[in-house]
Amino acid sequence: AINNVLALSESQKRKGVTTISAGNHAIATAYAASCFGISAKVVMLSSANPDRIKKAKEFGAEILIAEDGAAGFEMTEYISATEGRTFIHPFEGYNVTVATATCGLELHEFVKNLDVVIVPVGGGGLCSGVSSITKLMNPSCKVYAVEPEGAQIMTKSLAAGKAQSINKVNTIADSLAPPMTTPYCFEMCQKSIDEIVLVTDDEMAAAATILFSELKLALEPAGAASTAGALGPLKDKIKDKRVGVIICGTNTDPNSYKELIDRGIKSLKNGVF
Repeated sequence: AINNVLALSESQKRKGVTTISAGNHAIATAYAASCFGISAKVVMLSSANPDRIKKAKEFGAEILIAEDGAAGFEMTEYISATEGRTFIHPFEGYNVTVATATCGLELHEFVKNLDVVIVPVGGGGLCSGVSSITKLMNPSCKVYAVEPEGAQIMTKSLAAGKAQSINKVNTIADSLAPPMTTPYCFEMCQKSIDEIVLVTDDEMAAAATILFSELKLALEPAGAASTAGALGPLKDKIKDKRVGVIICGTNTDPNSYKELIDRGIKSLKNGVF
């Protein structure tokens, strides 16, 4: 979000920005806009966590609510067309990929000679940057993307060989559940992902429980996706390898987090891994 705001002209800054998000990007855009004194009109989903809506408002954004992702993107298009606001896409474009690549850059600078990097994926904003910089810095390093089983938009797109849309998603990892992929970030993911795997909601809940128990990290479901992949479908492939795991997503609240951990404890007892 900050990288996109930094790229705005003075005229664009005066007109303000708009975006759509289930929560994380909404907060980021609201914060970025507030840093530069820019007006932000943010569309969030009716399913969005109330705590995320509250946080975006605290950074000064005007919040509108859409029924779902498709309706939300239509709303931002209308706002941009009628008010002249610049649309800051939640996961598409050069500015997004360059910004998220810094996450991968730091990982490879701090941890040398990785054999594998595991990164969560939805629309591909984070994954495009991390996977691309990984292949630039360490071409032999494998990049495994992890996607929710109930939101297989990147899996569908990779199978089709081009960006796709999806009618329905059903996952607890709402920040990894966009209604579509988009050309630029999809192409970057297509070029640099070695394999994509799917994880269930129970696996993400169980991984989140382990991450709190072992590392004291309190995550939203999407934040545990990569770890779920490492403990589940990728377990045999990464055995005896030097592995970097990208953990992204801590925007949760006490009630939602309790539900997640309760589910995780039950899933672990049932032998999910």
